[in-house]
Amino acid sequence: MSDIKITINGKECIGQSGETILKIAQDNGIFIPTLCHDDSVAHYGACGVCLVEGEGLPKLMRSCSTVAADGWVVSSETPRVLQARKVALELLMSDHDGDCKGPCSLTCPAGTDCMAYVKAISKGDYHEAVRIIKEKFPLPASIGHVCPHPCEDECRRQYVEQPISIAYLKRFAGMKDLEKDTWKPEVLADTGKKVAVIGGGPAGLTAAYFLKIKGHDVTIYDAMPQMGGMLRYGIPQYRLPKSVVDAEVEEIRALGVNMLNNVKVGKDITFEEIRKTHDATIIAIGAWTSSKVGCAGEDTEGVVGGIDFLRGIILGNPMDIGENVAIVGGGNTAMDACRSSVRLGAKKVYVIYRRTRNEMPADDEEISEAIEEGVEFKFLTNPAEIISENGHVKEVKLQVMELGEPDASGRRSPVPVEGKFEYIKVDTVIAAIGQKVNPDGFDVELNKKGIICADETTFRTNLEDVFAVGDATNKGAGIAIAAIGEANKAADVVDSYLNGEIIPYKKPFVSIRRDLEKVKAELSLREKAPRAVVPKRPAEERKNDFNDIVINLSEEDVMKEASRCLECGCHDYEDCKLIKCANCQEICPERLAGQYHPGFVEEKLVVIERNQNKCILCNLCVRVCDEVAGKGILGLVGRGFTTIIKPEFNDPAMIAGCKDCLKCAEACPTGSLKILTK
Repeated sequence: MSDIKITINGKECIGQSGETILKIAQDNGIFIPTLCHDDSVAHYGACGVCLVEGEGLPKLMRSCSTVAADGWVVSSETPRVLQARKVALELLMSDHDGDCKGPCSLTCPAGTDCMAYVKAISKGDYHEAVRIIKEKFPLPASIGHVCPHPCEDECRRQYVEQPISIAYLKRFAGMKDLEKDTWKPEVLADTGKKVAVIGGGPAGLTAAYFLKIKGHDVTIYDAMPQMGGMLRYGIPQYRLPKSVVDAEVEEIRALGVNMLNNVKVGKDITFEEIRKTHDATIIAIGAWTSSKVGCAGEDTEGVVGGIDFLRGIILGNPMDIGENVAIVGGGNTAMDACRSSVRLGAKKVYVIYRRTRNEMPADDEEISEAIEEGVEFKFLTNPAEIISENGHVKEVKLQVMELGEPDASGRRSPVPVEGKFEYIKVDTVIAAIGQKVNPDGFDVELNKKGIICADETTFRTNLEDVFAVGDATNKGAGIAIAAIGEANKAADVVDSYLNGEIIPYKKPFVSIRRDLEKVKAELSLREKAPRAVVPKRPAEERKNDFNDIVINLSEEDVMKEASRCLECGCHDYEDCKLIKCANCQEICPERLAGQYHPGFVEEKLVVIERNQNKCILCNLCVRVCDEVAGKGILGLVGRGFTTIIKPEFNDPAMIAGCKDCLKCAEACPTGSLKILTK
């Protein structure tokens, strides 16, 4: 064999005569995507993904099977190649029916790998569970206490009987890990870059955590006496003990993150001073100003914002609320406020909400527990006027409402019933109908609602070195895990900015099973194992103090609950060549949707599960079984579009050989073949 020179993607490469373009590219460190190629078997050229274009050559070539000639100039990145590869990938993905990730992970705003950490918990490995969670955020115990768990709403276990208690499992693992030998990430060497994070809440702590891990010098500036933001000052102790927040904050501080409290931007330090002394700045100040009720008398003494009310309790100076309290609103802040009012000794606590319970955004469990504690809900009412006596709240005039047509969110809009009112006597009115940002001191662009504008893919404000995340940006206040998810993504973008080239966040493409009804039918046959009931302290006991209301499950019950996981996501997601190729460029498989190949799942290979729904007919398993293993057990059955791959066993010796081989599963590029561990 003699040396040849070819140019691939602008780089001169040395190869041997008789070698393929793909082989030479790989030997010279150039990546050309391929799905059907494996060095252990003969060239095949089935997938159409490894295409290249040759200078002066009329046709595109399959690099895995085309032998290179001396002097060729080829590229795997020309517009013509990219378009052809796009179509090939769209055709493959349009017929690929499988879940890359479980719906729980896809629904989690932080993208946490719920399936993986739940599996670790099922084995009693809380250390590993926390490691997996901390790939996405550093506060598993705190968030496990308070997250409204949108992941559970999409848990496929609900089609068997009930969703898995994912949030509680996260809480349990986080608390166990804090007991001793807490998992700690590796911190990279100092980059010499300095980052300021303004705001020490869940978003700020998350951004600081990931940027510190990447080797940057990070300082958090926070206006409050202690770090934690709304986790500390906006959520009652009975839901989230502050000792938990303290412990997780200290874990972040121990990594080397600088934390400065009682520092208010615009008062104790200027925004410009921070920018001048740092290479990048992240604004994560949250939304700390309560929205007003919006009726006559709302400025009367005795009317207070929900966040202000809760913050006063945490700081140790709760307001005197009297005996009768009304909370306006239907979210979790309203639930925190009404249940805290009960604990402060109010004899009568009302929740005023203009829709019905079905439309309330608060967690249903929170509503039920509030009712157990004696809170009275005034549904389909709205404050028309707050009536005072001697300058203090005396009474609330309520407009009676009825539900009309659905609004933009899909909820039916409440409309007043003309001339119909109710009156309730109160000493305090707590407005828990929303939160606003206070951007004073920050010279950044705001939108019409007074919220900081930040690009949704770079998180950058109108200032090149200033980024913003969480409740202070774009959509305003939301749940903590959503702010955390933004902060994690922003940390990657800021890191790229500090390294010289800003790389925007791009939502990864994933495969999702198409036919939910088929999924439901399959799962309905599973053995039922009801969800573990996490016990709570009795209402008559818990309503008298601010202690944690949860009574923990035993480790045995926790592991049993975690074992209910159906492991919906693909076992091969991290190593799947198909999904890696699908994320190399923008694709839209939906535009090619049509008839699908026959799909089924079988275990005829004894220790291997074959999922034909995921098969792309690359034929690698057939070729490896024949050319490498020398068995010839697998083969293509049928012709044309209906072709599938099926095993054929002629005698028991073949089955025995299959059990000890597994080479086909190891070569599969899509997760269609799964090695069974049972």
